Amino acid sequence: MEQAITIERMGYGSEAVGRLDSGKTVFVEGGAPGDVAVVEIVEEKQAFARARLARLDEPSDLRVQPACPHAEACGGCPWAHLAYEAQLDAKRANVAAALVRTAHFEQERADDLVRPCAPSKRQWGYRNKLELGARFDEHGAFMLGFHREGTHEIATPDTCPVAVKPIERAPKALRGALRFAQGSQDLGIFRVGVRGSVRTRDVEVALWTKPGSFPRGHVANTLKSALKATSIVRVLADPGKARKIKGVETLDGKGCWGEELSGARFLTSAPSFFQVNTAQAEKLVAEVVAGLGGRMGEDGPEGLDELFVADLYAGGGTFSVPLAQAGADVVAIESAGSSVRDLRRNADMNGVDVEVVGGDAARELPELGELDALVVDPPRAGLAEGVVESIAQAAPERVAYVSCNPATWARDVERFERSGYRLSRVQPVDLFPQTYHVEVVSVFERE
Repeated sequence: MEQAITIERMGYGSEAVGRLDSGKTVFVEGGAPGDVAVVEIVEEKQAFARARLARLDEPSDLRVQPACPHAEACGGCPWAHLAYEAQLDAKRANVAAALVRTAHFEQERADDLVRPCAPSKRQWGYRNKLELGARFDEHGAFMLGFHREGTHEIATPDTCPVAVKPIERAPKALRGALRFAQGSQDLGIFRVGVRGSVRTRDVEVALWTKPGSFPRGHVANTLKSALKATSIVRVLADPGKARKIKGVETLDGKGCWGEELSGARFLTSAPSFFQVNTAQAEKLVAEVVAGLGGRMGEDGPEGLDELFVADLYAGGGTFSVPLAQAGADVVAIESAGSSVRDLRRNADMNGVDVEVVGGDAARELPELGELDALVVDPPRAGLAEGVVESIAQAAPERVAYVSCNPATWARDVERFERSGYRLSRVQPVDLFPQTYHVEVVSVFERE
C-alpha cells in the first residue's frame, strides 16, 4: 500500500517520522523533515507503521548529498543525508522528548532545560576507533567490514570518512593483509578493532579471535607492512554478544593505545572503553567539571579543591583524572579488570592521586559514606535498580550524569527527582555526527 505523506521530524533512530492519513505514526528510512513523499508500507502494527520511500516528490531543504559514497549501503551514518544544523536540532529535540515521554516532564520545563546540542568541529574524520566484523563468505573468501545494523551482513567499503586520518583507509589495508596472512586457513578472527590518534599518532590493531593456536609473528609482520601500527594485540574471546575475554596477547609494539585529552595523557588497553570522539569528549569533561562547580583553566581543570567526589563506571579515568587535577579527592569505581589497570596507570602517569576500587558500582557505593559530589557515566542500559537510591543515601550536593542513551537517562532522571534531587542542567553533546546518537551531560542538585 502506498500513501503520500509529509515527513515531520527525525526519531531517535535512523528513521524519520510522519503520519498516515489515519493519523498513525509511520517511520520512514532515509526521510528528512519537510520531505513530501510517497511511501510504501512494509510493516503495520496496531500503534505504528514502517515504510520505505517509494518516490520523493518534494525533497526537503534540509537534505544534503552524503560526503561518503557508501553511506546508504553501509548504514553506519544513517543521518548523512541531513544538513548538520538539522542533525543538531533533531538531537536536542530527541533529548527534550525523552524527558517528556519517559521522565514525565512538562514540555515547557524540558524545553527550558535542554540546551542546544554542542556541535562537533569535525563532522567527518572524527572517530578514533573503528569496529570491523570478520567472517568467511559462502565461497570461502575472508570478509572484513562493517555490520549493517540489525543484520549479519557485512558491508566492505575500502575507506571510512568518519574515521580520523590515521585509520581512514584501515578497512581495505587490514582486509588485504588478513586475507594474505590467513591464506586458506581460518585463524578464528571474528572482529577487528583499530584505534588511531591525530594527537599522538598512535595506531593500534586488536584482533579478536577464538582461543587456540595462532601464527603470532607471521600475522604481526603482515599487519605491520599494511598499516603503520604502534601496537598489535590479540584478544582471546568467544564469539557472541557476551564476548567473555580469556586473555590478551601483545603481538607487536607497546600493547596499548595512547591519546591526549584535556591536557592529560591516557593509555588504553584493547578491551577497555575510550570515547570515540576525542575533541568532543573534552567538552564532556569541561561540562562535568563546570557542573560540579569547577572550571577549565589555562593549565587544565581547577576549582574543585577538597571536594570528595566518587566517579562510578570510571573506565580508564576520562573523568577521574581531570577531577583529581582540579583538586578533588577522587574515588573511582570500575568493574572491568582491564579498565581498572588502565585507570591506575593513567592516574600515576598524570601524577594525580585517585583511589581506585575494582568492583560493581551498586555494591561498592554504600561503602563510601557521605560524598560532596558524584559523577556517573553508565553503559547504555543506564543505572541498575537501586543505584539512584544508594546515591541519595550518600547525599552528594551535586550529581553529574553522563549518558549515551536518552531513553534510559530519562528513566533515571525520574528516579533522581523522586529521591530528592532536581535536574538543573542538560547539555547534549554531539559525539557522533552523521548518526542519531547523542551524548548528554546533566547535573542534579540536592533539594
